[in-house]
Amino acid sequence: MSLGEEETKGSELVRDVHEVLKASSLNFVGNVEGHDIFTGKVDVVVTDGFTGNVVLKACETLAELVVDLISQEVGRDVRGQVGAFLLKPAFRAARRRSDPAEIGGAPLLGLKGCCVIGHGKSRARSVKHGIRTAAFFHTSGVNAAIEAELRALGERKEAASA
Repeated sequence: MSLGEEETKGSELVRDVHEVLKASSLNFVGNVEGHDIFTGKVDVVVTDGFTGNVVLKACETLAELVVDLISQEVGRDVRGQVGAFLLKPAFRAARRRSDPAEIGGAPLLGLKGCCVIGHGKSRARSVKHGIRTAAFFHTSGVNAAIEAELRALGERKEAASA
């Protein structure tokens, strides 16, 4: 994630990471901005911990705000209340699909082994789903693929400097 899509945008770290990812065999599409996160343009956004945490917290708050606004508006008159009643199954399904407790956490990459980080406010249901997510992550082979790609990048770098 950067301040612009151009390769020259962003901090030194962002520019360096861009070069590494561009040289990899990953399907790297280039820098993305905040407005690209939910468009389907990319499956994964790479960012530093500070930026990622700010984006995550802002998204959580925005989701809560949208739900609150809809709840307030549908309760204003009888027509809204009837509409909300008819849409209740759809609202419930959407809430379930977007509930962080259904996933339970996200893998922390760059470690040897498996680590899934959950929210500090996680309750039992979220922890249960986090364990399921950790089991899936552990069996997915993601760590082995990352290690192999890093080895290949190192070999290409050595060959280029030789």
